[in-house]
Amino acid sequence: MSHTVGQVSGFAGITVRTLHHYDEIGLLVPSERTHAGHRRYSDADLDRLQQILFYRELGFPLDEVAALLDDPETDPRAHLRRQHELLTARIEKLTKMAAAVEHAMEARKMGINLTPEERFEVFGDKDPEQYAEEAEQRWGGTDAYAESQRRAASYTKDDWKRMQAEVADWGARYDALMTAGEPATGEAAMDMAEEHRLHICRWFYECPYDMHRSLGEMYVADERFKAFYDSLRPGLAEHLREAITANAARARP
Repeated sequence: MSHTVGQVSGFAGITVRTLHHYDEIGLLVPSERTHAGHRRYSDADLDRLQQILFYRELGFPLDEVAALLDDPETDPRAHLRRQHELLTARIEKLTKMAAAVEHAMEARKMGINLTPEERFEVFGDKDPEQYAEEAEQRWGGTDAYAESQRRAASYTKDDWKRMQAEVADWGARYDALMTAGEPATGEAAMDMAEEHRLHICRWFYECPYDMHRSLGEMYVADERFKAFYDSLRPGLAEHLREAITANAARARP
């Protein structure tokens, strides 16, 4: 039994244009074509599409998805096991974050002021206010600490939810990047490090490259921070430190 491109689009919840693109780049080439040249997808094609969409949901770029699926040494069951592990880890992280958001919502509704520890429990050991405190201690820059406090005091529930969603998404994508074997000095890892720096700039205080590089060293040297990043994935703290260093070097004129 085969299916038209329109049917597959409906099954998978993706556009016909996306299916055409996957065909053009060789990621998902339909097994059959009609005499008129129309694409027809087999059940095996649908299985491959499911694998593609799993990896895409986990943040893998298309070229890496193709390499993973076309590896002759990999058993299809191994893909499912890997995806199950990655998805389970993401579910656990998001469940904890959802519980923290619900706690904050209830506290706001009842007029309860959360303590700093409660406000930032969603980040585990990585209390964002600690970034500013460390900045103040290391660089004598009380402006960074004051700016972080000023911004945090003004955030609404929706602001916190957006911030938390960014953290969860970034962590899942960095986990996927390491799973794919990306080196810390590669473009993909440096881009993730730059995204990390911009997150600090956007939500807490301006974080120039030299400061970000020092933070990267702290993520490895300070057990509080190392424990948080390594809870996302073992070895992530050191990998991120190297990526931050490489990104700072890349940014130099």
